[in-house]
Amino acid sequence: MEANLQEQLRVVGRGVVDLIERKELEERVAESIRTGRPLRVKFGMDPTSPDLHVGHSVPLRKLRAMQQLGHHIVLIVGDATAMVGDPSGRNKLRPPLSRADVERNLRTYVEQAGKVLDLSKTEIRRNSEWFDPMRFEDVLKLCGRMTVARMIERDTFQKRIADNEPIGIHEFLYPLMQGWDSVVVKSDLELGGTDQLFNLLRGRDLQREEGQRGQICFTTPLINGLDGRKMSKSYGNAVSFNDEPDDMYGKIMSIEDGVMRDWYTLLTDLSDAEAAALLAGHPREAKARLAQEITCSYHGLEAALKARDSFDRRFRDKEVPEEVPELAWPASAPPEGLTLMSLLKELGLCPSTSEAKRLVEGGGVRLDGEVQSDPRRVVAKPAAPLLVQVGKRKFARVR
Repeated sequence: MEANLQEQLRVVGRGVVDLIERKELEERVAESIRTGRPLRVKFGMDPTSPDLHVGHSVPLRKLRAMQQLGHHIVLIVGDATAMVGDPSGRNKLRPPLSRADVERNLRTYVEQAGKVLDLSKTEIRRNSEWFDPMRFEDVLKLCGRMTVARMIERDTFQKRIADNEPIGIHEFLYPLMQGWDSVVVKSDLELGGTDQLFNLLRGRDLQREEGQRGQICFTTPLINGLDGRKMSKSYGNAVSFNDEPDDMYGKIMSIEDGVMRDWYTLLTDLSDAEAAALLAGHPREAKARLAQEITCSYHGLEAALKARDSFDRRFRDKEVPEEVPELAWPASAPPEGLTLMSLLKELGLCPSTSEAKRLVEGGGVRLDGEVQSDPRRVVAKPAAPLLVQVGKRKFARVR
């Protein structure tokens, strides 16, 4: 515990929204410094999809900072809770996942978390370790720890009741399961997004009922995605850990100017003073540096600088990228050609004809540099390579 008390409190508190309770945190950190015993800091991730996005990195970066202070990180891989599904922030009934779904999503989950955390210094636990051996009697005892009236106090359920949306009985189990994780691993602190506070507090309550010291709960903000909504793979608005450097850089360059300050604080290692100086200058340069910093975090400085240079050539300098993939004209195309929206789908440049239609009508498709407006325009097989641009970042030459 080399850092002094005030430095540790500054690191822990940077970018935090909720902290329950600060006085307890000061006491617990002071005790850790005095005794040399690291605090056990818990964080849970449910493998409900195969990819992590930069929204997940907000708490992971906080955990890394605490890891660097010498504290012990306990990463709960929620293979049991994922089958229930976290109702936090959901306005619809969330169907349970199968064990096969969870295992499929788990294949790269921890590896992706390792892009932020030092996994060699991280305790990784699956919560199926303690939930799978539970008997039905044990489940009933856990359910008896909370009343229905208390459970439906949470805003997620209140909204669904007001909107006459169904609530599954299994969804009531989720906060109790997450809370029991804290009892099992004896966490001193638990970190989560702001939508997790109800669940975090259940862990604090259950620990006290079990004779443990209640964990300190702290939350970090949720990051909005590229369209202004909460970042989510299901919304298609996420910047994923596994995005290629050009895609990651380009996506970040498309965010609204107003979110840059939060992204600098939550997603980069730049100091508040450095970020403020950049934000006081030209917005495009501030965003370019932000995109570079984040891309560098996942792909390294060389790849980030190359992505920045490529982006500038394409959009600032109006140049086509040096390397453009070549695609063959669809063999199934009729002699007269294909409609533009069908061509984009057949080439794999759009996932569906409806998405292609939307992009063309929005002015997001160019053929040999000319903006297209008619998705039903018939495109004949080109005699010379045809340059196709879809959106801001996707190019192909069709032969």
